[in-house]
Amino acid sequence: MSTKMRAAPRAASEETRNQIKAAAQMLFARHGVDAVTVQQIVEAAGQRNNAALHYHFGSREELIRQMVVDGAAVLDERRQGMLRELEARGGLLTIRDLMLVLVMPVIELGEDERWRGYIRFTSSLQASDRKTLRAALNNRWNAGYVACFDHLKKMLPLPPALIEQRLTLFSIYANAILSAREAALETRKGRSNRLWDRRFTTENILDTLEATITCPPSAQTLGILQSDPASGDLRPNNSAAGLPQNGQ
Repeated sequence: MSTKMRAAPRAASEETRNQIKAAAQMLFARHGVDAVTVQQIVEAAGQRNNAALHYHFGSREELIRQMVVDGAAVLDERRQGMLRELEARGGLLTIRDLMLVLVMPVIELGEDERWRGYIRFTSSLQASDRKTLRAALNNRWNAGYVACFDHLKKMLPLPPALIEQRLTLFSIYANAILSAREAALETRKGRSNRLWDRRFTTENILDTLEATITCPPSAQTLGILQSDPASGDLRPNNSAAGLPQNGQ
């Protein structure tokens, strides 16, 4: 059997795998991970029966794991590349620099037809089964994301308890905003969107997310923090003193 003949079945198999992944990605994005069945996935992929998914992936769980890793690898490569470019530039990193590294790769991914639905898919998985998402990432496919957060923890002049909570809120807000943007891109069908198609929208998204982590805490928040024995160290992050913020 020639090499060309042997390659044909492998190519067909890879095409089927990609069709199943693409179908699952859009179904998960539109309906949520928990609401989609194996039968719905194989039907949307144009396959005859449920055995197709199990043949190519072994299980629904393995399909989800591979889908997470596929997109996460693209995002992580982009983020790490951006971080290397910033380090090569020299000088101090700004919070705005890190916002760009965290957010822009996701915006770029959402504009690529190949990845349409990925943002909503992973957001749904994070909300419904965070353990599965973390296991798929395996502290390997989100190294750029983690590096940005490590920088931010050193730069924000806030008590550690507030920093931890604000970074979690940043992730929740960013997922919600970018998921809504992705959904609008899917449904607009050539029509302009008054919210998402303004020239300043991307910068305003970055401003909003940056404000989430940099705005000064209110007197009320600080008062409650000081009276909470579970808050731990209440001293501001002294290593952040004098570092540039707000893109300055």
